[in-house]
Amino acid sequence: MEFNPSNNVIKRCLQGMAMEDQGKPDEASSLFLQAWNESTIDFEKYIAAYYVARHQNTIHDKLKWLEKSLQFALKINDVTVKSAFPSLYSNIAKCYEELSDADSAQKNHELAKSFTDKPSDTGPFYHGTKVGLQVGDLLTPGGSSNYKTDLVMNHIYFTALVNGAGLAAALAKGDGRERVYIVEPTGSFENDPNVTDKKFPGNPTRSYRSQAPLKIVGEITDWVRQTPEELQKWREKLANVKGEIIN
Repeated sequence: MEFNPSNNVIKRCLQGMAMEDQGKPDEASSLFLQAWNESTIDFEKYIAAYYVARHQNTIHDKLKWLEKSLQFALKINDVTVKSAFPSLYSNIAKCYEELSDADSAQKNHELAKSFTDKPSDTGPFYHGTKVGLQVGDLLTPGGSSNYKTDLVMNHIYFTALVNGAGLAAALAKGDGRERVYIVEPTGSFENDPNVTDKKFPGNPTRSYRSQAPLKIVGEITDWVRQTPEELQKWREKLANVKGEIIN
């Protein structure tokens, strides 16, 4: 299951998060319930239940919705969902702690730890840019951030979603044409902490970073391109991002 911001259930959840940011919890709760009622597949149900849980008035009800979210997540054999297990199990453990059920809390904390290894994603992986490169070239850390020009990045970033790389290419600085390269990590890599558990549980955008170079092994020319209006919204959203980039 590929994460898609255009999915109606995902849109409802994003709208709900916007209401949370505006200090409107009732409106947020209503949107999350609407997302749950409109969900039809396991991936949508797992996401919607996760957010419904955040607006429950009792720990018992919060636990019920978190376990419902976990139930649907476990039915999905997908790296997109696997990255969310640490967050799901940790939140469930905290509920059991508040309910004074130490055994269940410990069990879920241990399950959370069991899923915190290196990412299991095997790709293929992509990197979006406006720089013209050749097969065999290496992409290395040390470039300037696309979002903060005075920040030199300690990692090189990439994704397993070709459309995500295409969006990165469109937002990248430079006057060259948008390019999406197929890349291979030459060393270990980790989930991008700037997106993991920041909005959605885990790393549904399958975004990663490495301090080792990425080797270009090919180029993609076909991906879903954003309209000028959509790109402008992304630029405005990025310009308004609060907080520091984890570098």
